[in-house]
Amino acid sequence: MEQLIGRESEKQTLLAALNTSGSELVAIFGRRRVGKTFLVRSVYYKQLIFEFSGMHSGSMKRQLQNFNNTLQSYSKKITPDEYSDNWLDAFEMLKKYISLKKTEGKKVVFLDEFPWIETPRAGFLSAFEHFWNSWASKQESLIVVICGSSASWMIKKIVNSKGGLHNRLTRRIRLMPFSLKETELYFINKKIKLDRYQIIQLYMVLGGIPYYLNSVQAGESAALCIDRTCFTKDGLLTGEFNNLYESLFNEARRHLEIVKVLAKHPEGLSRDNMTKYIGASSGGRLTATLTELEESGFISAYVPFGKSYKNKIFKLIDEFSFFYLKFMEHNPYPGEGTFIRFSISGIWKVWAGFAWERICLKHSRQIKEFLGISGIHSTDGVWRFKGNKEKQGSQIDLFIDRDDHCINICEMKFYNSPIIINKNYALEMKGKLDKFSDVTKTRKTLFLTLITTFGIKDNEHSTGLIQNSLTMDALFR
Repeated sequence: MEQLIGRESEKQTLLAALNTSGSELVAIFGRRRVGKTFLVRSVYYKQLIFEFSGMHSGSMKRQLQNFNNTLQSYSKKITPDEYSDNWLDAFEMLKKYISLKKTEGKKVVFLDEFPWIETPRAGFLSAFEHFWNSWASKQESLIVVICGSSASWMIKKIVNSKGGLHNRLTRRIRLMPFSLKETELYFINKKIKLDRYQIIQLYMVLGGIPYYLNSVQAGESAALCIDRTCFTKDGLLTGEFNNLYESLFNEARRHLEIVKVLAKHPEGLSRDNMTKYIGASSGGRLTATLTELEESGFISAYVPFGKSYKNKIFKLIDEFSFFYLKFMEHNPYPGEGTFIRFSISGIWKVWAGFAWERICLKHSRQIKEFLGISGIHSTDGVWRFKGNKEKQGSQIDLFIDRDDHCINICEMKFYNSPIIINKNYALEMKGKLDKFSDVTKTRKTLFLTLITTFGIKDNEHSTGLIQNSLTMDALFR
């Protein structure tokens, strides 16, 4: 089996369940293609006695037929004439199989794509609740793992269940995409040699999604890989975008509407501004859709400095969605060489700047570690000043507000060589710091922190202005 890369805390959580005296109910959720199934199979390969996966858009009849067939493949004692036509009976059959299965140590039952199994009026979830509460929870050597790509469904129906599974979970794991460091380790394990600049370019498009990263071939540059997977007729990701959202959300049109608006506004939008573009009310429907996108890892919310949580700014943080909507959706030049042409254009340079900012936001923990402030409680956020008759507008895409009376004002620049700070840029940065202090009335000390790919060349304009300079290596921690 392929080696499990990273996932150390998640691995320890699953292994700990093997060493308890009672039964365990474990929920794992995270977006599609992030590696949930591989995690379970890798950790529990010796203990796994039954694995069943729901079918996307499958009817109750198809789901049950699939379950019956799967159970029969595991047990010769289950015959076709025992097939059940309802979920209560199906779980009775599963109980019989588990009871007859003789193993040392704990047995693991894995129900994958759990939300897909729950079809209208099928009674699957209530039958599972009965299975767990009346029998499985009383077994001393049983672990039941339920897993789903629809993170919002898993959180609402399982993690925050108001019904039969209320407070029944013993462990839960939200599986996130690989960090840059995990992505680097993944390539090393696959004997793929890429420097960190190339890895960042790939990450801007593929994100930390293992399924996407698996498409990278040895001896291939980032540009060639992106060209092949995104712009050729049979490229792995040419049809991925719509399939991704349709497989996760019942009414994907609403989710796609929000994602497309946010892609056009990489600086982020407030909820009120979003309604101006999508024509939606500010009622519960929009709230529910935003929550589902956030829980599934496609968007993230940031609280502006000095504002409350209700004033949060939403940003699109899914790398592939951001890339697809800019370069793939209406691309008139499909075929080999498409991305190479894009990558030397001014449009790409502007887009890559926003993509770099998003990567830095996702790696704020690594930034804090490099700065030596990870032990200090802090809050990440953004700041926007629209401007008025007296003052020009300004924005800060990442600040780290620390409890030691300091704030790191982070400026993020993506470039293919060290940056030279000239007089105009220095004046711009000084003006931004002055405006932030003036508008927010903060009394905290401001540290201008520059995060670039290859660093800066020190000169008279950078000295005394830039307090911290980080290169891309700081994000690979």
